[in-house]
Amino acid sequence: MFKGKATDAEEHERGKYTLIKDPEDFQLGIYDKPMPCFGCGLGWFSFLLGFGFPLMWYYATILYFGNYYRKDPRERAGLAASAIAALACSVVLLIVVMILLLQTQSINSM
Repeated sequence: MFKGKATDAEEHERGKYTLIKDPEDFQLGIYDKPMPCFGCGLGWFSFLLGFGFPLMWYYATILYFGNYYRKDPRERAGLAASAIAALACSVVLLIVVMILLLQTQSINSM
């Protein structure tokens, strides 16, 4: 008998661990399902696609504020990143429009 090794009688006295579920009868948990858009989630997919089509950032922002991430909490980070990108895009567009308006006013006043 090795030190630290229990005999069959000792294991029987202490009780053995038993499986609660049958390994063939399993249920998928919320994190076992694959993410919807090529494995990266709708939020990150919208974030990456938004660099080509910025309206995707606004779509993901609507989903973020509509609590879409409650269906799958893994979506929250990507949707938040898209919301931040939409905010940055809006600020840049606002600055560009203001510059264009100021330039047209300065040209008209000459």
